[in-house]
Amino acid sequence: MNTRPGHRRSALPLLQLEAATVLSGAGNGAALVILPWLVLERTGDAADAGILGAATALPLLFSSIFSGAIVDRVGRRRTSIGSDLFSAVSAASIPIVAATIGLNLPVLIALAVLGAVFDPAGVTARETMLPDAAERSGWRLQRVNGVHEAVWGVAFLMGPGIGGLLIAAVGAASALWFTAGAFVFSALIVWTIRLPNADLRPDPDLSEGILGSIRTGVDFVRHDRLLLTLLLVIGGLVAFYMPVESVLLPVEFEARNEPGRLGLLVTTVSAGWAVGALLYAWLGHRVRRSWLFRGGLLATAAALALLVAVDSYPLMLLTGFALGVGYGPVGPILNLALQTRSPEHLRGRIVGLASTAEYAAGPAGFLVVGVATSWLGVSTAFALTAAIVAAVAVTSLLLRPLDLLDELPDEPTEHPITDATLDRGAGPLPFH
Repeated sequence: MNTRPGHRRSALPLLQLEAATVLSGAGNGAALVILPWLVLERTGDAADAGILGAATALPLLFSSIFSGAIVDRVGRRRTSIGSDLFSAVSAASIPIVAATIGLNLPVLIALAVLGAVFDPAGVTARETMLPDAAERSGWRLQRVNGVHEAVWGVAFLMGPGIGGLLIAAVGAASALWFTAGAFVFSALIVWTIRLPNADLRPDPDLSEGILGSIRTGVDFVRHDRLLLTLLLVIGGLVAFYMPVESVLLPVEFEARNEPGRLGLLVTTVSAGWAVGALLYAWLGHRVRRSWLFRGGLLATAAALALLVAVDSYPLMLLTGFALGVGYGPVGPILNLALQTRSPEHLRGRIVGLASTAEYAAGPAGFLVVGVATSWLGVSTAFALTAAIVAAVAVTSLLLRPLDLLDELPDEPTEHPITDATLDRGAGPLPFH
């Protein structure tokens, strides 16, 4: 990959971007364990943990709808900094309230919701900077996406593990000071990033309004068979995987009073995720992307089924690692499709829509799994969740648009050739 004229090749912006991703992701990863633990400490009811997950997922859905349009209008670096600073204030407010007036479930949910609102815009902003960072570093975009997903894995390796250890050491409420600090340092690092399009407003035309901007992005995806299919598949997978770490595993380990083991297991899954993503970054060009994507989904489903069946904690750790490795290539391949099949001025909105697909699936999954756990028990709910994830993975074998993954270029083009370019007719069906 060639750098732009006038720009010397440098890996520094990519390193800065990934350092900010580690910090922000670690903060969110810690909160993923700490917040449901706070609920279970106060009520002991798995359904309440599910309600918390659903309540925080709903604003994520709402804000993710607007996040891409905000990035394209405000600028990528400004959006990332603002998102992290708002999230830091939200995280710090929970221990402050706990130490002063006291926490109950409604207050905790309100504060968690406040923090969740700002996350999608920050994630979208950082991901839209990846192509420029890849070009500046001289790395292939496929490799950069693999590294980026590995960094997310490292972040969630650190975050939940630190969260679990801090719960045991200082208590769940005080552990959130780590989350607040991580967001602050992430914002400071992004402030130092210098990239040609970091402060550019790719869509400065405000005449159509923000809703019109969102409709433009939705229309683009609706007419792109590959992107539409990817968002449907990822949405179905996320709906029933997210509750595993946020509801099922916290319920099981809280009953045993083993927060450290919970943190270690989630950390092991994240370590596998990082390894799988790195393997894709360095070896993925040797295998067809459509095979890797479908194989990753099937491996994820198989490992989750094994996690349900095993009782030994060492075997759970091994299975959790395999689960992460299997899922490792899925994220980088999705990112590459989003980046190369969308034009520069729409990239924020296209990446934001991918986040929306995930966040839209979250509330239903949290509520269904939380209630199922309360009524049927954690073992039965876990088995049902694994069966649904397996159904999504098997269905991917029948989705012919996923074959288009093999035709993706390795870097964005000024005028990407997509199904939207070839056919602006009615929205296609995923099985076409």
